[in-house]
Amino acid sequence: MAKLTKSAKEVRGRKMLAVKLKDGRYHSSSSNRWLERQLNDPYVQEAKRLGYRSRAAFKLIQLDEKYKFLSKNKVVVDLGCAPGGWSQVASLKLKGTGKLVGLDILPTEPMDGATFVCQDFTEEGATEKLLELLDGSRANVVMSDMAANTTGHQQTDHLRTIGLVEAAYEFAKTVLAIDGIFIAKVFQGGAEGGLLADMKKNFKKVSHYKPDASRDKSPECYVVAQGFKG
Repeated sequence: MAKLTKSAKEVRGRKMLAVKLKDGRYHSSSSNRWLERQLNDPYVQEAKRLGYRSRAAFKLIQLDEKYKFLSKNKVVVDLGCAPGGWSQVASLKLKGTGKLVGLDILPTEPMDGATFVCQDFTEEGATEKLLELLDGSRANVVMSDMAANTTGHQQTDHLRTIGLVEAAYEFAKTVLAIDGIFIAKVFQGGAEGGLLADMKKNFKKVSHYKPDASRDKSPECYVVAQGFKG
């Protein structure tokens, strides 16, 4: 895999020839739209060129460019890690140091320098397994790209994903080191007021950020809680 790009924002500005499906009649209209979007997405193309497991890698690159939380000797927990794009970026930043553990309900292909668990984060025993893998180490970074399966109803999807964010946040409070950072995906509307209020009590700074690599029409953004007070 190639080295990290200087700035993932450079990818979107590249000129690409638009691709149209020639065999669109063999797919549903929604499938056609998805395939054309993938074929014409510069981040998909760049992820493929650099060997990233997903275009989501660029979201983490941009988050790190802004908040600068990944570096050597850090202990990182990646929730919702499959297929491994975020873990790839974290691994490159760790450069063989620190510790990287990830969990997802879907299997994640093995990766040098990372340990993955295939389990539902909301199931009993999942957090205990992660704590076991951390082996007493305090995490510097807890990052979550988890999202509930979408139903098409925006408010329902938002509430279901907030439930995952709350679970990830409770876990983060148990494992983060002083001055650690918690990052989690939320849908349009951001984190709920009660959750934000609790974050502001436990962290020095809380903000929302939408990476350039997030699709324009996507309702996703990320809540970023910096400087865990312990």
